[in-house]
Amino acid sequence: MTTNGVIQLLLFFGLILLATKPMGAYMARVFGGERTFLSPVLRPIERLFYRLFGIKEDEDMKWTTYAFAMLMFSLVGGLLSYGLLRLQGFLPFNPQHFTGAQMTPDLSFNTAMSFTTNTNWQSYVPEAVVSYFSNMVSLAIHNWMSAATGIAVAIALTRGFARRSAAGIGNFWVDMTRGTLYVLLPICLICSLVLVQQGSPQNFAPYTQATTVEGGSQSIGQGPVASQESIKMLGTNGGGFFNANSSHPYENPTPLANLAEMFSIFLIGAGLTYTFGKMVGNTRQGWAIFAAMALMFLGGLGVCYWSEARGNPNVANLGVMTQATAGQPGGNMEGKETRFGIANSALFATVTTDASCGAVNSMHDSYTPLGGAIPLINMMCDETIFGGVGAGLFGMLMYVIIAVFIAGLMVGRTPEYVGKKIEKFEVRMAILAVLILFANVVCWTALASNVKFPPGATSQTFSDSQRTQEAAFLQANPAATWNRVNGSNPSNYYGATYNNVNNSGPHGFSEILYMYTSSTANNGSAFAGITANTPYYNATGGLAMLVGRFLMMIPLLALAGSLAAKKVVPASGGTLATDSTTFAVLLALIVLIIGALEYFPALALGPFVEHLKMLGGSLL
Repeated sequence: MTTNGVIQLLLFFGLILLATKPMGAYMARVFGGERTFLSPVLRPIERLFYRLFGIKEDEDMKWTTYAFAMLMFSLVGGLLSYGLLRLQGFLPFNPQHFTGAQMTPDLSFNTAMSFTTNTNWQSYVPEAVVSYFSNMVSLAIHNWMSAATGIAVAIALTRGFARRSAAGIGNFWVDMTRGTLYVLLPICLICSLVLVQQGSPQNFAPYTQATTVEGGSQSIGQGPVASQESIKMLGTNGGGFFNANSSHPYENPTPLANLAEMFSIFLIGAGLTYTFGKMVGNTRQGWAIFAAMALMFLGGLGVCYWSEARGNPNVANLGVMTQATAGQPGGNMEGKETRFGIANSALFATVTTDASCGAVNSMHDSYTPLGGAIPLINMMCDETIFGGVGAGLFGMLMYVIIAVFIAGLMVGRTPEYVGKKIEKFEVRMAILAVLILFANVVCWTALASNVKFPPGATSQTFSDSQRTQEAAFLQANPAATWNRVNGSNPSNYYGATYNNVNNSGPHGFSEILYMYTSSTANNGSAFAGITANTPYYNATGGLAMLVGRFLMMIPLLALAGSLAAKKVVPASGGTLATDSTTFAVLLALIVLIIGALEYFPALALGPFVEHLKMLGGSLL
């Protein structure tokens, strides 16, 4: 760890801290229906949408109606995306002439569910199989829809705490419209212009065919990159326009762009904590939630940066310089861009997995065991560390219910939070949401760990000649695993027990565990050594995303409806102070303890035992 690296990490956190209050106060005004500085321009457009779609702005929905509207909106969007991906060969803005042959039924299902749920997991190479139209309409439209949906659910749950003896929790269509128009749209416009200025393309040009220095031919992707990159980050979606994602120089051209993208990932999630405080009438409550999130963020970031800066001791034992000097960064630079270095790679990895973003500027699969464990653990905290847009706040409020319940048991009182008694129903809904997420991860991981994939059952976007070449190679090398990350070169393989999908041993298990954790947490990043484009992984991964998104939201909306109907109980001398530093620390510990109890056995089989093997002198 270097002084320069630490300063960069603290600078980023300082910028988030400074932006939290103004962003949160602005969103409180937006969702409270108050006038903002953008109202003269956007209010007429908002009213026009209500008239066009028959939305009654003053209609207050019960939680069941709110949940039904949210589910139907997402369902229709998912079906639309599936159909458009299968039919992309008949649609415009397709200079590369991609067809439905590249987007097979199982891959289209996985992709449609991925973008519908704000996961943006990509089992394909975007620039090799997806047209401009598919990128913009089939997929990027969900970057707006799913982000606005997450914000709406967080605001609905906040109203549950803020309202008194109310039958409804707001209007889904109004919340989603305001989130899109007043929050996502103006910020994305600014971010897109910044990215264009920094060097990201924004065009509909065909791919450029270039001749390399060695005399070979290279196809350089083009497209509307900047606009999709901005909503990908702000909406914590993460799906890249290019396969290299945010390590690609067109998606992330400069250090300034890198900082702006990380800032965008946390901006709304951090701001919503202050919005919560404003709406419940006590901003200290919002700052307590922010503090709990910040404690976990800084702790995970410190471990990840330390582990990557320390590197692999077995490499040092071979006489390789692993210490940072003026001429080289030291540590573990495998899978990282030299223009970002270890500090900004570890920061990006921590930020993107704290939020449900999943964009990457380095390859998490190449991190040290402990460095790679931090992104995994971040997602296992159920999107509570700032989290995705909206998802971070309602994920943390889920744990707030559990924390005040446990604290109430400790002092022998009925638990209360912001004046609302937390009773049996609320605790059941919070626990149900937590258990659903946990079961979704471990059950799918256990099943996939015992599935054997036959030769040729991996990616479905490769030619018959490549499949023949693969089969011949595997027949001659039965102890090897084909590596399709770099195309069809048969010399690129992993020296591992063959299962045709991922590495063997603890790292192979970590790849499977990471995939289903990422899917459940609606994150979308991966330990990319796994080849997920198989019918099995596409189907089960798509189901895991749906469960992780909607079977978490429904109990929390039910919780919101129950809380909104309650009266406010005046604070007394025995009321637990939930706006204090003590409660913030308790809340963070509750999240970590529950996560440890749930996932420690799985982590022990993966990154922890891999770390012990590394210390024992085994170069993995």
